Amino acid sequence: MRILVTNDDGMAAPGIKALVEVAREFGQVIVVAPDSPQSAQGHAITISDPIRLHQVDIFKGIESYECSGTPVDCVKLAKHVVLKDRQIDLCLSGINHGSNSSINIIYSGTMSAAMEASIEGIPSIGFSLLDYSWDADFGPAKSVARELIKKVIDQGLNGCSLLNVNIPKIPETGIMGMKVCRQAEANWKEEFMEAKDPRGQKYYWLTGEFVASDMEPDTDLWALQNGYVSIVPSGHDLTVHNAIGQNKGLESEV
Repeated sequence: MRILVTNDDGMAAPGIKALVEVAREFGQVIVVAPDSPQSAQGHAITISDPIRLHQVDIFKGIESYECSGTPVDCVKLAKHVVLKDRQIDLCLSGINHGSNSSINIIYSGTMSAAMEASIEGIPSIGFSLLDYSWDADFGPAKSVARELIKKVIDQGLNGCSLLNVNIPKIPETGIMGMKVCRQAEANWKEEFMEAKDPRGQKYYWLTGEFVASDMEPDTDLWALQNGYVSIVPSGHDLTVHNAIGQNKGLESEV
């Protein structure tokens, strides 16, 4: 197995170190990750500035590169530059510091990196731990990643090429299991705090509250609240397929 590891928290983040430690148990690992935190970048790519790529010696025995661009840039450079003559068998993104469940997948650099790989036909998994602390305990998350990576290698993915995996912030002995579920409906109730800089110029700081409107037992939010690891088969097709027929009245012909 040749495994690409990336993230959005940057090469120095404890989460990617934990994921590399697990990934190297399954094959050859190559790391391409941002050189600084890139959280909430979504599927952004760099088109107006040059992208720098430097090989670094951070993980012993692991071929690793720091990228000045976004998480998606990292995957694109891995595919078309670093590994252009080598097949990538699996892409792992994370382990993210914080949740990427529900609507958060839209904003997530972690999941967008994994999604970019899946668009290229590479089976991909994004891992997130519901703990924003830099000193988070990644032990339980490593155990989850190890078990799930083995299952995906042995069984493959069916009907999708991307998994969004979120891990609750509880001791390993408290994890109830893993559930395959759907993305819950939720949104951010946002506000902007207004202040002034030393020159008297206004600036704004985004704040907000996460509001869950869907806690049904088949959702990721329910699974996480009840001690389960949530596994959501995901993809890049944003079409609301069951609405196509309902909106045929909008059509016209010349």
